Amino acid sequence: MQLLLKVVETGSLSAASRDLDIPIATVSRHLSELEAQLGARLLVRSSRRTMLTEAGEAYVASIRGILDLLRQAEQAAAGAYSEAKGAIYMTAPVVMGRTHIGPLIAEFLPMHPEVDVRLQLSDKVIPLVDKQLDLAIRIGHLPDSTLIASEVGSVRRVTCASPLYLARRGMPRVPDDLAVHDCVTFDNLATPEAWRFMEGGTTRSVPVRSRLVVSAAEAALDAAEAGLGITRLLSYQVGDAVRRGGLEIVLERYELPAWPVHVVYQGLQRMPRRLAAFLEFVTPRLRARLSEEASSFDRRVV
Repeated sequence: MQLLLKVVETGSLSAASRDLDIPIATVSRHLSELEAQLGARLLVRSSRRTMLTEAGEAYVASIRGILDLLRQAEQAAAGAYSEAKGAIYMTAPVVMGRTHIGPLIAEFLPMHPEVDVRLQLSDKVIPLVDKQLDLAIRIGHLPDSTLIASEVGSVRRVTCASPLYLARRGMPRVPDDLAVHDCVTFDNLATPEAWRFMEGGTTRSVPVRSRLVVSAAEAALDAAEAGLGITRLLSYQVGDAVRRGGLEIVLERYELPAWPVHVVYQGLQRMPRRLAAFLEFVTPRLRARLSEEASSFDRRVV
Protein backbone atom coordinates (compact mmCIF):
# COMPACT_ATOMS: atom_id res chain seq x y z
CA MET A 1 0.00 0.00 0.00
CA GLN A 2 2.79 2.43 0.92
CA LEU A 3 4.61 1.60 -2.31
CA LEU A 4 1.49 2.32 -4.35
CA LEU A 5 1.05 5.69 -2.62
CA LYS A 6 4.67 6.57 -3.36
CA VAL A 7 4.14 5.82 -7.07
CA VAL A 8 1.02 8.01 -7.07
CA GLU A 9 2.86 10.79 -5.23
CA THR A 10 5.90 10.82 -7.53
CA GLY A 11 4.03 10.09 -10.78
CA SER A 12 6.07 7.11 -11.97
CA LEU A 13 7.62 3.81 -10.95
CA SER A 14 11.12 5.09 -11.67
CA ALA A 15 10.65 8.17 -9.46
CA ALA A 16 9.28 6.00 -6.64
CA SER A 17 12.23 3.68 -7.08
CA ARG A 18 14.66 6.58 -6.67
CA ASP A 19 12.85 8.01 -3.65
CA LEU A 20 12.72 4.66 -1.87
CA ASP A 21 16.18 3.57 -3.06
CA ILE A 22 14.98 0.18 -4.26
CA PRO A 23 15.28 -1.39 -7.74
CA ILE A 24 12.53 -0.46 -10.19
CA ALA A 25 12.06 -4.18 -10.91
CA THR A 26 11.15 -4.68 -7.25
CA VAL A 27 8.65 -1.81 -7.39
CA SER A 28 7.04 -3.26 -10.51
CA ARG A 29 6.91 -6.79 -9.07
CA HIS A 30 5.26 -5.71 -5.81
CA LEU A 31 2.64 -3.67 -7.65
CA SER A 32 1.90 -6.55 -10.00
CA GLU A 33 1.49 -8.86 -7.00
CA LEU A 34 -0.88 -6.37 -5.39
CA GLU A 35 -2.98 -6.15 -8.55
CA ALA A 36 -3.05 -9.94 -8.81
CA GLN A 37 -4.12 -10.25 -5.18
CA LEU A 38 -6.94 -7.74 -5.67
CA GLY A 39 -7.94 -9.06 -9.07
CA ALA A 40 -8.04 -5.49 -10.42
CA ARG A 41 -5.78 -3.27 -12.44
CA LEU A 42 -4.72 -0.25 -10.37
CA LEU A 43 -2.30 1.56 -12.68
CA VAL A 44 -2.01 2.50 -16.33
CA ARG A 45 1.64 2.83 -17.26
CA SER A 46 3.00 4.77 -20.21
CA SER A 47 6.45 5.91 -21.25
CA ARG A 48 5.83 9.34 -19.69
CA ARG A 49 3.88 8.75 -16.50
CA THR A 50 1.82 6.35 -14.44
CA MET A 51 -1.86 7.03 -13.77
CA LEU A 52 -4.49 5.41 -11.57
CA THR A 53 -7.38 3.50 -13.06
CA GLU A 54 -10.88 4.10 -11.70
CA ALA A 55 -10.44 1.08 -9.45
CA GLY A 56 -7.02 2.39 -8.43
CA GLU A 57 -8.42 5.79 -7.44
CA ALA A 58 -11.05 4.16 -5.21
CA TYR A 59 -8.46 1.85 -3.67
CA VAL A 60 -5.99 4.66 -2.94
CA ALA A 61 -8.73 6.76 -1.33
CA SER A 62 -9.48 3.85 1.01
CA ILE A 63 -5.94 2.89 1.95
CA ARG A 64 -4.90 6.41 2.96
CA GLY A 65 -7.08 6.11 6.06
CA ILE A 66 -5.88 2.57 6.71
CA LEU A 67 -2.24 3.59 6.57
CA ASP A 68 -2.90 6.57 8.83
CA LEU A 69 -4.51 4.28 11.43
CA LEU A 70 -1.57 1.91 11.09
CA ARG A 71 0.87 4.79 11.60
CA GLN A 72 -1.03 5.89 14.72
CA ALA A 73 -1.00 2.34 16.06
CA GLU A 74 2.76 2.10 15.54
CA GLN A 75 3.27 5.47 17.20
CA ALA A 76 1.16 4.41 20.18
CA ALA A 77 3.17 1.23 20.53
CA ALA A 78 6.37 3.27 20.46
CA GLY A 79 5.12 5.67 23.13
CA ALA A 80 4.53 8.59 20.77
CA TYR A 81 1.42 9.63 22.68
CA SER A 82 3.03 9.62 26.11
CA GLU A 83 6.31 11.36 25.30
CA ALA A 84 7.68 13.64 22.59
CA LYS A 85 9.62 11.42 20.24
CA GLY A 86 9.73 10.68 16.51
CA ALA A 87 9.68 12.85 13.38
CA ILE A 88 7.48 15.83 12.54
CA TYR A 89 6.84 16.37 8.83
CA MET A 90 5.84 19.90 7.87
CA THR A 91 5.83 22.42 5.03
CA ALA A 92 6.14 26.21 4.90
CA PRO A 93 6.64 28.95 2.28
CA VAL A 94 10.30 29.37 1.35
CA VAL A 95 11.09 32.78 2.85
CA MET A 96 8.74 32.28 5.82
CA GLY A 97 10.53 29.01 6.54
CA ARG A 98 13.95 30.63 6.36
CA THR A 99 13.19 33.79 8.35
CA HIS A 100 10.71 32.53 10.97
CA ILE A 101 10.15 28.77 11.05
CA GLY A 102 13.80 27.75 10.85
CA PRO A 103 14.84 29.85 13.88
CA LEU A 104 11.90 28.49 15.91
CA ILE A 105 12.83 24.91 15.03
CA ALA A 106 16.39 25.67 16.12
CA GLU A 107 14.99 26.70 19.53
CA PHE A 108 12.63 23.73 19.78
CA LEU A 109 14.93 20.82 18.93
CA PRO A 110 17.40 21.18 21.83
CA MET A 111 14.43 21.09 24.21
CA HIS A 112 13.22 17.77 22.73
CA PRO A 113 16.21 15.53 21.93
CA GLU A 114 13.99 12.62 20.81
CA VAL A 115 12.15 14.70 18.18
CA ASP A 116 13.29 15.29 14.59
CA VAL A 117 11.79 17.77 12.10
CA ARG A 118 11.51 17.32 8.34
CA LEU A 119 10.78 20.76 6.86
CA GLN A 120 9.79 21.04 3.19
CA LEU A 121 10.01 24.61 1.88
CA SER A 122 7.77 25.46 -1.06
CA ASP A 123 5.71 28.43 -2.20
CA LYS A 124 3.16 25.99 -3.64
CA VAL A 125 0.35 24.59 -1.48
CA ILE A 126 1.29 21.01 -0.59
CA PRO A 127 -1.68 18.85 0.55
CA LEU A 128 -1.15 17.45 4.04
CA VAL A 129 -3.02 14.20 3.50
CA ASP A 130 -1.59 13.36 0.08
CA LYS A 131 2.00 13.97 1.24
CA GLN A 132 1.47 12.56 4.76
CA LEU A 133 2.51 15.82 6.43
CA ASP A 134 1.74 16.69 10.04
CA LEU A 135 1.31 20.44 9.66
CA ALA A 136 1.78 23.41 7.35
CA ILE A 137 2.15 27.17 7.46
CA ARG A 138 -0.42 28.63 5.07
CA ILE A 139 -0.67 32.21 3.77
CA GLY A 140 -4.02 33.37 2.40
CA HIS A 141 -7.66 32.55 2.93
CA LEU A 142 -8.27 28.85 3.56
CA PRO A 143 -10.83 26.71 1.74
CA ASP A 144 -13.30 24.69 3.80
CA SER A 145 -11.74 21.41 4.90
CA THR A 146 -11.45 18.98 7.79
CA LEU A 147 -8.11 20.53 8.77
CA ILE A 148 -7.68 22.55 11.95
CA ALA A 149 -6.28 26.07 11.52
CA SER A 150 -4.89 28.54 14.06
CA GLU A 151 -4.42 32.12 12.83
CA VAL A 152 -1.06 33.57 13.87
CA GLY A 153 -0.94 36.88 12.01
CA SER A 154 -1.27 38.50 8.61
CA VAL A 155 0.93 39.71 5.76
CA ARG A 156 0.53 42.51 3.21
CA ARG A 157 0.96 42.38 -0.55
CA VAL A 158 3.28 45.33 -1.20
CA THR A 159 4.60 46.99 -4.33
CA CYS A 160 8.16 48.24 -4.10
CA ALA A 161 11.28 49.29 -5.99
CA SER A 162 14.82 50.40 -5.22
CA PRO A 163 15.53 54.08 -4.58
CA LEU A 164 17.96 53.90 -7.52
CA TYR A 165 15.21 52.76 -9.91
CA LEU A 166 12.72 55.34 -8.61
CA ALA A 167 15.27 58.14 -8.96
CA ARG A 168 15.89 57.10 -12.57
CA ARG A 169 12.33 56.33 -13.70
CA GLY A 170 10.13 58.32 -11.33
CA MET A 171 7.69 57.46 -8.57
CA PRO A 172 4.37 55.86 -9.64
CA ARG A 173 1.53 57.81 -8.00
CA VAL A 174 -1.42 55.68 -9.14
CA PRO A 175 -1.58 52.06 -10.38
CA ASP A 176 -2.06 53.13 -14.00
CA ASP A 177 1.40 54.73 -13.88
CA LEU A 178 2.86 51.20 -14.02
CA ALA A 179 2.16 51.22 -17.76
CA VAL A 180 5.39 53.19 -18.29
CA HIS A 181 7.49 51.21 -15.80
CA ASP A 182 9.47 47.98 -15.91
CA CYS A 183 8.10 45.28 -13.61
CA VAL A 184 9.47 42.13 -12.00
CA THR A 185 6.76 39.54 -11.36
CA PHE A 186 6.88 36.71 -8.82
CA ASP A 187 4.50 34.36 -10.63
CA ASN A 188 3.18 32.75 -7.44
CA LEU A 189 1.74 36.10 -6.37
CA ALA A 190 0.66 37.87 -9.58
CA THR A 191 0.33 37.33 -13.32
CA PRO A 192 2.93 38.79 -15.70
CA GLU A 193 0.27 40.68 -17.67
CA ALA A 194 -1.66 42.47 -14.91
CA TRP A 195 -1.53 43.22 -11.19
CA ARG A 196 -4.56 43.79 -8.99
CA PHE A 197 -5.03 46.88 -6.81
CA MET A 198 -7.72 48.26 -4.51
CA GLU A 199 -9.40 51.47 -5.66
CA GLY A 200 -12.61 52.95 -4.30
CA GLY A 201 -13.41 49.86 -2.27
CA THR A 202 -13.14 47.47 -5.22
CA THR A 203 -10.29 45.61 -6.86
CA ARG A 204 -9.21 46.15 -10.45
CA SER A 205 -6.54 44.71 -12.72
CA VAL A 206 -3.88 47.06 -14.06
CA PRO A 207 -1.81 46.06 -17.12
CA VAL A 208 1.93 45.84 -16.46
CA ARG A 209 5.00 45.08 -18.55
CA SER A 210 6.95 42.32 -16.83
CA ARG A 211 10.53 42.58 -17.99
CA LEU A 212 11.34 39.64 -15.75
CA VAL A 213 9.14 36.81 -14.43
CA VAL A 214 10.53 34.53 -11.73
CA SER A 215 9.30 31.53 -9.75
CA ALA A 216 11.07 32.41 -6.47
CA ALA A 217 10.48 35.41 -4.22
CA GLU A 218 14.21 35.78 -3.54
CA ALA A 219 14.90 36.23 -7.24
CA ALA A 220 12.29 39.00 -7.53
CA LEU A 221 13.70 40.65 -4.41
CA ASP A 222 17.27 40.58 -5.74
CA ALA A 223 16.20 41.94 -9.13
CA ALA A 224 14.23 44.79 -7.58
CA GLU A 225 17.09 45.75 -5.26
CA ALA A 226 19.43 45.74 -8.27
CA GLY A 227 17.20 48.39 -9.89
CA LEU A 228 15.69 46.19 -12.59
CA GLY A 229 12.12 47.30 -11.94
CA ILE A 230 9.10 47.46 -9.63
CA THR A 231 8.03 44.22 -7.97
CA ARG A 232 5.18 42.93 -5.82
CA LEU A 233 5.95 40.66 -2.88
CA LEU A 234 4.67 39.91 0.61
CA SER A 235 5.60 42.23 3.46
CA TYR A 236 7.67 39.62 5.34
CA GLN A 237 9.61 38.86 2.16
CA VAL A 238 10.74 42.48 1.72
CA GLY A 239 10.84 43.52 5.39
CA ASP A 240 14.63 43.43 5.76
CA ALA A 241 15.21 45.25 2.46
CA VAL A 242 12.71 47.98 3.37
CA ARG A 243 14.19 48.46 6.84
CA ARG A 244 17.74 48.88 5.54
CA GLY A 245 16.65 51.15 2.67
CA GLY A 246 17.26 48.75 -0.19
CA LEU A 247 13.62 48.95 -1.28
CA GLU A 248 10.92 51.59 -0.99
CA ILE A 249 7.19 50.91 -0.82
CA VAL A 250 5.08 52.53 -3.55
CA LEU A 251 1.33 52.70 -4.20
CA GLU A 252 0.69 51.87 -0.54
CA ARG A 253 -2.79 53.41 -0.50
CA TYR A 254 -3.84 50.99 -3.27
CA GLU A 255 -2.78 47.78 -1.50
CA LEU A 256 -5.08 44.79 -1.46
CA PRO A 257 -6.42 43.59 1.93
CA ALA A 258 -3.89 41.70 4.05
CA TRP A 259 -3.76 37.90 3.93
CA PRO A 260 -4.04 35.83 7.13
CA VAL A 261 -1.30 33.40 8.17
CA HIS A 262 -2.36 30.06 9.71
CA VAL A 263 -0.76 27.05 11.27
CA VAL A 264 -2.73 24.14 9.79
CA TYR A 265 -2.80 20.51 10.91
CA GLN A 266 -4.96 17.43 10.67
CA GLY A 267 -7.73 16.84 13.18
CA LEU A 268 -6.46 13.56 14.60
CA GLN A 269 -8.49 11.69 17.20
CA ARG A 270 -5.34 11.44 19.27
CA MET A 271 -2.43 13.80 18.62
CA PRO A 272 1.13 12.50 19.04
CA ARG A 273 2.89 14.20 21.93
CA ARG A 274 5.70 15.44 19.67
CA LEU A 275 3.22 17.31 17.46
CA ALA A 276 1.33 18.72 20.43
CA ALA A 277 4.61 19.93 21.96
CA PHE A 278 5.67 21.52 18.67
CA LEU A 279 2.34 23.33 18.21
CA GLU A 280 2.38 24.55 21.81
CA PHE A 281 5.88 25.94 21.28
CA VAL A 282 5.66 27.37 17.76
CA THR A 283 2.16 28.87 17.58
CA PRO A 284 2.49 31.65 20.20
CA ARG A 285 6.07 32.44 19.21
CA LEU A 286 5.24 32.68 15.51
CA ARG A 287 2.30 34.93 16.38
CA ALA A 288 4.62 37.20 18.39
CA ARG A 289 7.27 37.28 15.64
CA LEU A 290 4.75 38.21 12.93
CA SER A 291 3.20 40.88 15.14
CA GLU A 292 6.59 42.42 15.88
CA GLU A 293 7.58 42.27 12.22
CA ALA A 294 4.35 43.98 11.15
CA SER A 295 4.85 46.74 13.72
CA SER A 296 8.48 47.25 12.74
CA PHE A 297 7.59 47.23 9.05
CA ASP A 298 4.82 49.77 9.51
CA ARG A 299 7.07 52.07 11.51
CA ARG A 300 9.76 51.93 8.80
CA VAL A 301 7.23 52.57 6.01
CA VAL A 302 5.73 55.55 7.84
